[in-house]
Amino acid sequence: MLKALIGGVAAALAAMAMAGEARAAVTVIGGGMGEACSKAAIKGESGLQFEKLCSDAIELEFMNLRDKAGTFINRGVMKLRRMEWDSATKDFDTAIRLKGDLGEAYINRGAASIGKRRYAESLPDINKGIELGVEEPAKAYYNRALAYEGVDDPKAAYFDYQKALELHPNWELPKMQLTRFTVTRR
Repeated sequence: MLKALIGGVAAALAAMAMAGEARAAVTVIGGGMGEACSKAAIKGESGLQFEKLCSDAIELEFMNLRDKAGTFINRGVMKLRRMEWDSATKDFDTAIRLKGDLGEAYINRGAASIGKRRYAESLPDINKGIELGVEEPAKAYYNRALAYEGVDDPKAAYFDYQKALELHPNWELPKMQLTRFTVTRR
């Protein structure tokens, strides 16, 4: 049986705060501001000018439900990067109301809960996002690992960090987190 040992909950939570949660953007195509918002979110932008681009797309452009929901998700991702947890959560809630089968909305709403240190609250959302499927599943497993650490389940966290690394072998964040674990066999 594998047993993950860590140096204590305080050390784990400090490491989580430094590493941050992973955010999952949604690809929106078709040109216009919605696509530009998508590209900015995927690129890692978080400035207010990019958020405004997303807001303008939502208010002014005709989009199908998937693209509109995706644009809410992308705007929420930008807010997550600025640690605006509640405002980001509202965008993810709206995306879920518009198109409840986009896993990224749930993963990111879970990330906002992690940001607010509401780890147990994040798990149902992250599990739902994984169940629905996402474009970047490694980020979902990484976020769930953070949540498991927050609820003091290091074994589950270890396996999710491993899964994130398996899905994205060159990603440094799960590699870094896994260095904190010692695995023993009994």
